[in-house]
Amino acid sequence: MVLDLPLLPDDAPVELIFSIWVQRFKNPKKNNINTKFILLDKGRVTLEGQYKTCLALVADETAAVHFQLWGDECDAFEPGDIILLANGIFSYSRNNLVLRAGKRGKAEKVGEFTMAFVETPNLSEIRWAPESHDSKKYVQQAVISPYSRIFGPPR
Repeated sequence: MVLDLPLLPDDAPVELIFSIWVQRFKNPKKNNINTKFILLDKGRVTLEGQYKTCLALVADETAAVHFQLWGDECDAFEPGDIILLANGIFSYSRNNLVLRAGKRGKAEKVGEFTMAFVETPNLSEIRWAPESHDSKKYVQQAVISPYSRIFGPPR
């Protein structure tokens, strides 16, 4: 399946997952995330209302995070795909941090299998809490697991 989605302009900055999250603490309204990552594993497709959804584990060379796929995205991407995300967002699903394209974002396959990555830290497996003196900033409260509890540790 091919999604007809525009790529980012050649001069658009592509950021690393971990640095995006660090910047988000400094500017909570930063929800125009442009990044590139590899899809490592994908869960089963489920229905939420009338929409298909599935969770995937994605990573770059700095961190891993769970990526929420919606609708046609569930069928468009497979493990090993390198994905360019334009104007994505961080949000929470079932009290866990997830990265997703959102309504304004676009996800597009730009390659396969040739990308360096790490599986830890997994930002979805860290409990984040508002800072006590500034509720707009978040701090790490606890590491729930060093690896994804949904997809399991690397073999």
